[in-house]
Amino acid sequence: AMVPFQALQAFGLAIYPRKKSDDVCCTAIHVLADTQTYSETVGHNFALNATFDEVDASSYDGLWVPGGRAPEYLAHIPGVVELVTKFVSLGKQIASICHGQLILAAAGVVEGRKCTLFLLLNQCWLLLAFGGKISGFDKKILFICGDYMEDYEVKDHFQSLLALGSHVDAVCPSKKAGDTCPTAKPGHTFALTATFDDVDPSGYDALVIPGGQAPEYLALNESVIALILSAAGVLKGRKCSAYPAVKLNVVLSGAAWLEPESISRCFTDGNLVTGAAWPGHPEFIAQLMALLGIQVSF
Repeated sequence: AMVPFQALQAFGLAIYPRKKSDDVCCTAIHVLADTQTYSETVGHNFALNATFDEVDASSYDGLWVPGGRAPEYLAHIPGVVELVTKFVSLGKQIASICHGQLILAAAGVVEGRKCTLFLLLNQCWLLLAFGGKISGFDKKILFICGDYMEDYEVKDHFQSLLALGSHVDAVCPSKKAGDTCPTAKPGHTFALTATFDDVDPSGYDALVIPGGQAPEYLALNESVIALILSAAGVLKGRKCSAYPAVKLNVVLSGAAWLEPESISRCFTDGNLVTGAAWPGHPEFIAQLMALLGIQVSF
């Protein structure tokens, strides 16, 4: 739910989920293992911004149906099925992932259609399906990762940039392409796409550093500092925000602290984009897009 929600917000789309405005839905982390099924842990709370009973399908351009445990019971709620059926009758664009197709099946949407499920959806296709056009997407971005980085802070940005058609690599010191990093919440296992020792910074247009616990020890790694982190003096004389708990670190590094009046605020200073926490991902992604010259139009 969260990655496409925040990514599409960053790309200029407004999205409204179910229930009552300002309510929350708890999310699930599905941990895949070498077993016949997956285990499930609790994820973040997902804040809703509209009331289900007030939704008018005719005022929307598309419908997104997330997967996970929810579709198992949502498919049995008449109001949900009726709403999906209304989107179909109006010829609206519909995207569904994982178990979401249970709801589509209940609404009779997939009969006679070709579809898949329980796999990652190509969000670039979703963006184009809503009539979007992407320009300036031929960028190459590097992520410096570490064990127990914040789950959304790596997945949202990584998958959003992939959705824009950019080439995105994720590396971790002492690890190689195909290795994994566990993320924090508890979170998912994040697969690395390149080998840290093979990285050539000159071959990339941008660097993204996810938050969470990982930077606490990555900042002490000489090979990481050589690539660029706050410990390498990058923040000196710059304007910067961060999670309030690390304000002192930012100030001691010589940066001018920018207070995130709301935790979702992000700031750009020259070629540097900083944010306080994962609720600010739409702003963060949008500001990074602006720096990279990536544009989405409808």
